[in-house]
Amino acid sequence: MNKFTKEVMSVGEMASGAKLTVPVYSFKSENNSAASVYIQANMHGAEVQGNAVIFQLLELLQHCDLRGNITLVPYANPVACNHKNGEYTLGRFDPITGVNWNRMYHFNQSMIQPFAEQYLDANEADIRDDFKRFLVTELDQKLAHNIWGITTGQRIAYQLQRLAHQADIVLDLHTGPISSKHLYCPEYAQASAEYFDIEHTILIDNDFGGAMDEATFCPWWSLQQAFEKLGRNFTMGKGAFKRESFTVELGSQEQIDLDVAKEDASSILAYLHSQGVIDNQQYQPKAMTRYACYLKDYKAIYSPMGGMVDYLAEFGKPLAAGEPLARILRMDNYGDGEALHNVSVDEDVIPILHFASASVNQGTELYKVFCNYFKL
Repeated sequence: MNKFTKEVMSVGEMASGAKLTVPVYSFKSENNSAASVYIQANMHGAEVQGNAVIFQLLELLQHCDLRGNITLVPYANPVACNHKNGEYTLGRFDPITGVNWNRMYHFNQSMIQPFAEQYLDANEADIRDDFKRFLVTELDQKLAHNIWGITTGQRIAYQLQRLAHQADIVLDLHTGPISSKHLYCPEYAQASAEYFDIEHTILIDNDFGGAMDEATFCPWWSLQQAFEKLGRNFTMGKGAFKRESFTVELGSQEQIDLDVAKEDASSILAYLHSQGVIDNQQYQPKAMTRYACYLKDYKAIYSPMGGMVDYLAEFGKPLAAGEPLARILRMDNYGDGEALHNVSVDEDVIPILHFASASVNQGTELYKVFCNYFKL
């Protein structure tokens, strides 16, 4: 039976001086022959299902044949998960700056080319180890030696990212508002999407937009590009340069389901088995039809009017052009106008998530859908 260790990491201080803390659980493999893994949950306050998945992973990993080190961090953002307004959790945006909590990670593109030039003739193991240290050191300097200071959100994000940079595989667990399961996957890692029990995958550009997945794979992708310009080639995701990062969307916010969480944990273990991190044959991906689209084709549909919305379209099922996604009730029009208005689009789509409330203003995001989708 595998033993885990638990540490409590301080990520900031409140006005009263009370510490903001995050639990960090670690499994250490005896042979440590495979990729290392970092998994976090609950960066956004209402997105709590990931905590239940980490609980189930902690339960299951104690009985796995570990080949690589695994670090798990629930309650990753203690400010967001405690940010309540009445019965609702609001923690998607920093209440002070208004910035999305998952857009505060760091990547300095300008440091890539000098590193590549310095290590042009180094062996791959030295490049891997020194580049990891380089990324961690850069964050240490921002945390400890920035005379201008950093925001609360940046301080939390950088300390989480510091842990993630020390791993080879990063999984950031999220949920949507009212949502089906889906996966954000870098284009170069498309083949790995088939190892998760998730039917819908969004293939994202290999560019940095501020999120954790991008913050942890973009430096390595950029390093590969810089080496290629200098005449040295290596393949991202293989050998010493094994690096994959995903945002795993686990369903809907403000709720947990421990039974479903066990299924989600098994899905993650199937992926980790495929990567050699665990050696347990019982964890295999399920047979299913998997659909994908590129990020540019993952589109939002906004409400054409204010009103009360009856969400009609079923998640994850192709919806033909012209078929209604939703209908909007306008009781103010009853008796002297149209009280019901259908919302549809003129192309085939797959609905993935919708707004959490039935009450919407004109211009509220109603649905997010796959367009120009294809089978993986």
